[in-house]
Amino acid sequence: MARRGSYAKGVAKREEILTTALDVIARNGYRRTSVRELADAVGLSQAGLLHYFSSKEELFQEILRKRDEVDTEGIDFQTNQSIEVFFQVIRHNSEVPGLVQLYAQLSTEACDADHPAHEFFVKRYDAFRAVFGDMLRSEQAAGRLDPDLDLDRIGNLFLAAADGLQTQWMLDPSIDMAEHVAYLWHLITRKA
Repeated sequence: MARRGSYAKGVAKREEILTTALDVIARNGYRRTSVRELADAVGLSQAGLLHYFSSKEELFQEILRKRDEVDTEGIDFQTNQSIEVFFQVIRHNSEVPGLVQLYAQLSTEACDADHPAHEFFVKRYDAFRAVFGDMLRSEQAAGRLDPDLDLDRIGNLFLAAADGLQTQWMLDPSIDMAEHVAYLWHLITRKA
């Protein structure tokens, strides 16, 4: 019985670490946040913090997984297939520049098939394309998208636009990422 309680405490501590890390990185930035600082924020040593993760890379991967979880909390993608949800997430990104930096850095590093986060990003992009593809099919069925559009390509282009705009925004914060993606959406939708 003690083992089960110990496991629950470990899961709770891991969640505390991830939730706290979201705040610390969003506030300080990815480059200016050390594992030591994250450990201090949750009352652990660096070794104690890394006890909950197999590596520093896994810690940062799990921070991004938690970010996705928080960003999509309460959204039922089966019933809410609105492009507005996508715009909301992009708008929110401008409020958490450190997490955008972490995402950009880790996603680039994960292009190496041997990187610990490689599979995470492959699955993340697949999941995005599936959700966005469903939303596009719904829009096309409603007559708001040209029936001749290749929806798989459109999904990839929106993902590329969002990621590319994040990079541009990190270099020039005056760029309104959501506005640019909304304009792209405007370009492919039909006028009633």
